[in-house]
Amino acid sequence: MPEQKASHGIGAWTRAHRGKPRRTGGAKSGNDASKKDAGKNARRSGKKPGKKPLIVLGIVLVLLAIVAFVWWFMTRNEVSTDDAYTDGDAVTIAPKVSGYVTQLNINDNVFVHKGDLMVQIDPRDYAAQVDQARAQLGLAKAQLLSAQAQLDIARVQYPAQYQQARAQIETANANFARAQADYDRQHGVDPRATTQQNIDTATDQQRVMHADVMSAQAQLKTASLVPQQIRQAVASVDVHREQVAQAEAQLDTAQLNLAWCDLHAPSDGWVTRRNVQFGSFLQAGTSLFTIVTPQEWITANFKESQLTRMRPGDKVKISVDAYPNLELHGHVDSIQLGSGSRFSAFPAENATGNFVKIVQRVPVKIVIDDGLPGNRPLPLGLSVVPTVYLTD
Repeated sequence: MPEQKASHGIGAWTRAHRGKPRRTGGAKSGNDASKKDAGKNARRSGKKPGKKPLIVLGIVLVLLAIVAFVWWFMTRNEVSTDDAYTDGDAVTIAPKVSGYVTQLNINDNVFVHKGDLMVQIDPRDYAAQVDQARAQLGLAKAQLLSAQAQLDIARVQYPAQYQQARAQIETANANFARAQADYDRQHGVDPRATTQQNIDTATDQQRVMHADVMSAQAQLKTASLVPQQIRQAVASVDVHREQVAQAEAQLDTAQLNLAWCDLHAPSDGWVTRRNVQFGSFLQAGTSLFTIVTPQEWITANFKESQLTRMRPGDKVKISVDAYPNLELHGHVDSIQLGSGSRFSAFPAENATGNFVKIVQRVPVKIVIDDGLPGNRPLPLGLSVVPTVYLTD
């Protein structure tokens, strides 16, 4: 009976405490024991907890240092910039004469060859000016021939006139001497041996002959200016010769104006920025369009600190932003003797006010050697990235 009661007591206690949570005191003590055992095992093996992440971090830093050294070693002789653009000759076409467009042989973005007729201005007015200038030249040449003939005549006529004047003065002197002798004789004889009429006649003859002598002397003075008269004829020839030269210059100007009615291509290239239409009136000097020549190069604005070892002739590799698969090769042609800001419209005045040092950029001309596609020209102003391989 007592054993049966005891069994009934245990069953009742079990039913009373069924579903209640068990105490965790025993488990906690078990975990603490396992941690202590792990610590003891770690101390026995000589390893400290948390050292594995430090090792990984060290390996990463070493790898980064190796990569940085390799990159520096491979690029230590290279300099590059993204401040670079394609450049070339852009020839602005403008007429030298005014007139209406009678022929237009170009269009936008077409290729023209050197010497091709692109635009023609109405030439009729200028052709009339050529004819007028040619007539003026003919008249000037005729006047020159006349002046040269007058010079030839003067070289013979004026010396002959001088000799004639000398002969006339000698004749006048002889006549005056005879008249003077008659005058003296008529006034020196007895009045009964002559008449008053003879005396008056001798007096008149003496006066007339004296007047002839004075006239002959005056003519001799005039005729003696032979060198001056010949020089005058020579000067007249020179004047007409200069008139001929002036007429020839006017004819040349008229012919140039007529020739300028035809606008020919000065070089091979592509027509851009066209501003002319058929039949429009053009003023001299007005921009019509621009021809971009096939010769292209790169203008790269390197920092001044990048020019230390750069020399003309250094090889260059060029990548174009517009064509990622295109790779150009060239060489450094020249380095501008002055920074870009030095030649700007308003250069900096560093001697006044507060100064802030700014790294300057210097334009470098890079000539393209190969890689340009024949059927795909590069427009001017495209962004490129040149890499210069330094050899110094």
